[in-house]
Amino acid sequence: MGNSPLRYELPTYPQLLLRPCPKPDISTLLKRGHFYLGLTVLAQSKIKHRVHMKKNLTVFFTLAGAITLAIIAFIIWGLPYFLNTSLPVPTNNGFGSETVPAQILQIIDQGTINLGGTMQPYQDLNVMILSGQNKGLVANVSYGKDRILPEGLLFHPGDQIMVEVSSSPNSDNVVVNYADAVRTRPILILLAVFILALIIVARWKGVRSLLALAFSFVIVIAYIIPHIIHGEDPVRVSIIGSLIILVVTLYLTYGWNVKTHSAVIGIVLVLLLTGLLAWAFVKIALLTGGGSEEALYLVQVPGIKIDLHGLLLGGIIIGALGVLDDLIITQASAVFELHEANADLGFRQLYQRAYRIGQDHVASTVNTLVMAYTGVALPLLLLFAVERGNYTELISVASVAEEIVRTLVGSLGLVAAVPLSTLIASLLALYSKRLGVIRPYLGPETGGDVHLH
Repeated sequence: MGNSPLRYELPTYPQLLLRPCPKPDISTLLKRGHFYLGLTVLAQSKIKHRVHMKKNLTVFFTLAGAITLAIIAFIIWGLPYFLNTSLPVPTNNGFGSETVPAQILQIIDQGTINLGGTMQPYQDLNVMILSGQNKGLVANVSYGKDRILPEGLLFHPGDQIMVEVSSSPNSDNVVVNYADAVRTRPILILLAVFILALIIVARWKGVRSLLALAFSFVIVIAYIIPHIIHGEDPVRVSIIGSLIILVVTLYLTYGWNVKTHSAVIGIVLVLLLTGLLAWAFVKIALLTGGGSEEALYLVQVPGIKIDLHGLLLGGIIIGALGVLDDLIITQASAVFELHEANADLGFRQLYQRAYRIGQDHVASTVNTLVMAYTGVALPLLLLFAVERGNYTELISVASVAEEIVRTLVGSLGLVAAVPLSTLIASLLALYSKRLGVIRPYLGPETGGDVHLH
């Protein structure tokens, strides 16, 4: 007929089934007159398409059913639990005290006073209370006559301060004492500068990170704190809150993709490992959680029963989450960027190159973590040096020992995070396509953005 022959001639149906042939182009077959073979290939492709669609529908409905059941279970059991966040009625110390803001109307008197051998300035202030039960009350407040003041902190008319208002239940007399300065305005200015700088540098990812940060504060304030105050196990509450913060903030910031999945899996595993290490070493070091004045004060508050040991463990877990978040998402980004730059890298090469990046990162992060805790404990270290104390004895002080355990356990979590997160990210970067029909539901490999660190 003048048509060029095919590479493999399949004149009969049995030969079509028994002999291998390359996948021919259907339109070419039909144009060349091989109607029987063309229709056969067309039928086979339709069958394969239907089987593939059936598998996809099965996976889709399975996932949709699981998500629906999870939502129903959350509405029935989870929602009442999370909404039970009412704080107990505040208890007074017997004199009806409250701390409220007040505005300075005028400076009645000021000068210097000898307080325990130290000459310092003092001020007598006339203030008006701005909120609370005594809103609008005008009273006189002494500043600098009963305790040592920091240098350079003097007030002027129009400034706002925090005052403690107390009254006796047997009389109408109200006593107003200076508590602290109001620092709301400078802190809000600093916050605005931070937000602006983050948006300029990170753009839309910066906006998403701010939303994630706001969500984290909501979980801490609206869930973790009230449930611990209600007497729940601080470790369980901290783990649940940390996992919620982890999942929502990571996916909100970096999107639904394979890179984020690998980071979430890595952080969950390392967080569990960090929790086990914290539990073991807190028990071995005989720490009770009462190393700070705030913790001891919580025990004395009427109507509140808090497990200080569990509170210490929960604090270590929450503290480790932020550092692990930064390290592991950076490590996952490094793996996927290396894979995208050179897809020919095998598992061993990809893992080793990303691991070397992680080694540099973890070394600097551990140092950052230690310096952060040292900065918090610096006044205590100075006081110990003034008293000529032995630093080998200092580590046995409860407040210092808690910070040491917190630092070292967090650092161990960081060290473990590098090989574990690199392993998970390398496996998903190279072999996620082997997940079959599940793979399309995992999203792209990356979100298209580079992690800013």
